Amino acid sequence: MSVLKYIVLAIYMIICIALIVIATIQTKDSNGASEAIMGSSTNNFYEKNKGRTKEGKMKRTTIMLGIAFIVLTVVLGVLYVM
Repeated sequence: MSVLKYIVLAIYMIICIALIVIATIQTKDSNGASEAIMGSSTNNFYEKNKGRTKEGKMKRTTIMLGIAFIVLTVVLGVLYVM
């Protein structure tokens, strides 16, 4: 059982570092006050294909790493109680 703890802990550390790096590299989504005043058009090509861009892929990767982080946190909590 202790080998499983160390394997899960190693994967957890890799995911933590990857999550920090990916979240740091990302750009902000909002344009600030100008977007609030002028409004944003959501009916253009970029908005429809946002998930295929580099920013969309990074956002999806961040969400997946966040979910993996939460799941591994629960798993490690269960393993260390045993």
